[in-house]
Amino acid sequence: MTQETSIRNLSLLLSPTPRGARLARLLATEQLRSWGLPLDPAEHIVAELATNAATHGRVHGRDFRLTLYVVGGTLRIEVTDTRGDRLPHPTRPAPDATTGRGLLVVAALADRWGVTPGPHPRKTVWAEVDTTR
Repeated sequence: MTQETSIRNLSLLLSPTPRGARLARLLATEQLRSWGLPLDPAEHIVAELATNAATHGRVHGRDFRLTLYVVGGTLRIEVTDTRGDRLPHPTRPAPDATTGRGLLVVAALADRWGVTPGPHPRKTVWAEVDTTR
């Protein structure tokens, strides 16, 4: 007996601006709803990764790409920007800092996450969420 695996995907280019990051979260939320998947924690992960792309991965005239896909029981969220020279790493900001916690949030919410460099000049920050829990 063969089990058919449903593959669903979405890929969008967005401007590396606060508006583009907001749009990434809104469009991802609508796509997850249409697939019948829970919004939490995926919408928070998308928001953090898209904000990082718009803030730290921004290059004038170059968009970032949001990709969502589901294979089996895993949702993979990818955000690709054109600042491959700036690989992200989680930091422990000062308690009174108002920024710097995005990757800590992603690490806490995702089942797995990482960074894939290239092809030049790009990098992709990805996170996976098990949708069967």
